[in-house]
Amino acid sequence: MHVLSDPIAQLLGPWAAEPGPWCAVFRVALAVLLAAVIGWERSSKRHSAGLRTFMLISLAGCAAALLDQSLLDANIPLLSAAAIIGMAILSCNSILFSSKNQIKGLTTSVGLWCCGIVGLALGAGLYTLALVLFFALLCSMSGLPALETHLKDRSNHFEVHLELKNKSDLPDFVSTVRALGIRIDDIESNPAYLNSGLSVFTVSFTVASAELKQYKKHGEIIEALKSLDYVYYIEEMN
Repeated sequence: MHVLSDPIAQLLGPWAAEPGPWCAVFRVALAVLLAAVIGWERSSKRHSAGLRTFMLISLAGCAAALLDQSLLDANIPLLSAAAIIGMAILSCNSILFSSKNQIKGLTTSVGLWCCGIVGLALGAGLYTLALVLFFALLCSMSGLPALETHLKDRSNHFEVHLELKNKSDLPDFVSTVRALGIRIDDIESNPAYLNSGLSVFTVSFTVASAELKQYKKHGEIIEALKSLDYVYYIEEMN
């Protein structure tokens, strides 16, 4: 497969477009390097998949694309297709379900798959596409969480994990929340804590009070609810 139409390949010269030994080494090295940057960002935040996992996923994608060009008919990229399916399966294994009914690792899972696609693009010699995907992925995983947190904190709807000392305290909690100007949309008991001695619920709220909407963030509302004597623990769910 010739990729002289790729702007970066044109800039580097013919050697970067032809699947020769030095070209293969360059593509593999670049795939590992870019994946290492993404992996370091995940590792620094203590996520389930880190530096080595991202590097290996990208390496596998790059190798599959290179082998498709070297060993098989480029019009039938069997190894690349198999790599995409395999990366999707591996990525799904990084998704966890916590005892608080929360899904953990979804961003890391999608990031792993996207990182594998970056490796595939580099293996195919599509340097420009790979770099665009890399920077978009990096911005999405490291730059957007702060914006997402800000928007969530200003949303009228949020969900909390609630632990009460006694189940009989639930009506008092409901009355207090409604008095604050917050509507309860749903209350679901969490069976994972059945034998813990606590009454544990997942509660969905909607901020109905105009004053609360304007001045109070979710964290401030939750801090106020923490001060209730019968509340053992409460936190916002992601």
